[in-house]
Amino acid sequence: MHKISTEIHSAATRIGEEKAVELYAKAGFDAYDLSMFSMCGYDWAKGRFYESEHPFAKSNYLAFVRNLRHIGEECGIHCNQSHAPFPVCCKEIRSYLKRAIECTAEAGGQICIVHPDNNKSPEENAEFYFELLPFAKEHGVKLAAENMWNWDSKAGCSSFAACATSESFLAHLNAVNDEYLVACLDIGHAEMRGSGEGAPHMIRALGSRLQALHIHDNDRLHDSHQIPFSMDIDFGAVAAALKEAEYRGYLTLEADSYLNKYTEEEIFSGMVRLKESAARIALLMEQA
Repeated sequence: MHKISTEIHSAATRIGEEKAVELYAKAGFDAYDLSMFSMCGYDWAKGRFYESEHPFAKSNYLAFVRNLRHIGEECGIHCNQSHAPFPVCCKEIRSYLKRAIECTAEAGGQICIVHPDNNKSPEENAEFYFELLPFAKEHGVKLAAENMWNWDSKAGCSSFAACATSESFLAHLNAVNDEYLVACLDIGHAEMRGSGEGAPHMIRALGSRLQALHIHDNDRLHDSHQIPFSMDIDFGAVAAALKEAEYRGYLTLEADSYLNKYTEEEIFSGMVRLKESAARIALLMEQA
């Protein structure tokens, strides 16, 4: 059965990365996604970068990650992938991407998700990935592009952005044409009306180039990031497509908004429910 992972940012903002790793291990997760959004900040309303006081942003960032890896090893959980800061259209945030790759390698992760620029062409985003690839290869870390979305306020739904469709995603991968750039399919993004074309279709189209996932549920309109099986995505169809595509990677949850309803004292019970939802997807894959 496929191994199960989850993002840790939502829990870490309240209990810290160290405790989050420990509790996710206790909840039964095999691995975690080292979410590095606290490495730097971005004010979306003002379109402005700001510096962070988080250990990810300090000079001893590698020691901090090394300690997380040690905690994980002690608890029986490991880092399978990571997520770099975004949006990459901000030049100050781009300056942190190599640090994110370093942290991924130090944590023992194999893949670092680096968003493409939403509004750039495959060729323009390829130049961006070409800048990072030599450094990523040096550290033994693959980069993963992710399917994105924009919002059309007049239409009241999402609209096209880089990698939103299988055609665009494959064009991005082909423009780079390197085994160190792979696909991370965000299941929720793929299901958003107006931009995505459905997760099952994209899974089949990406095939073996699909090596990472972000799994969460939504109403097929908004980017809700809720626990699977709580809203409108058909995870039976998603599981069947993953099996047909012979997906061999981790089932990594990104249901970060789900944990927000839990208090710090209750957060462990939310983690357990998340684990159960991912295990249900794994079972559906076995049965498909």
